[in-house]
Amino acid sequence: MSPAPESKQDRRPPYQHAADEIRRDILQGRIKPGEQMPSIRELQERFGVANMTARSALNVLRDEGLIYTIHGRGSFVADHNAGGEPSANYTAPVWYLANRDEKHGEAEQGESGPDDTEAAAVAGTTLAEVLTALRDEIRALSADHQELRREVEELKAAQQPKPKP
Repeated sequence: MSPAPESKQDRRPPYQHAADEIRRDILQGRIKPGEQMPSIRELQERFGVANMTARSALNVLRDEGLIYTIHGRGSFVADHNAGGEPSANYTAPVWYLANRDEKHGEAEQGESGPDDTEAAAVAGTTLAEVLTALRDEIRALSADHQELRREVEELKAAQQPKPKP
């Protein structure tokens, strides 16, 4: 299967494009660990997107563990290795690893990114395999989520005071 023509527009939502650029800034050290992220308004202006789109981009990065938010203070870059590589507890999403070389070309010399062996393993996969892996991850997370909800409901029920006769 040949790669998509350069003129073909990427159909991913704008928040994923914004998240990709911010992720790159973080991993390449342009935004350092502990540093405050730009405000939602600044992200709106930088990427030319709506408020919710900018928030969604930050949510993606928060879900990946690259940033954290302190209510009322803003979002901050989480700690990661000094070499620009994510920490051991960070795993880039499969869709990101599969598409990063297509979109941004080969990494420049001296630039480091996610584990090359992991990226090489992903590069050899087909889109169907990537989508199947994502579907399986979502199903597993959904099952975990449902189990946690059941446990919370059981705990709430156990905490309810018993009616007096």
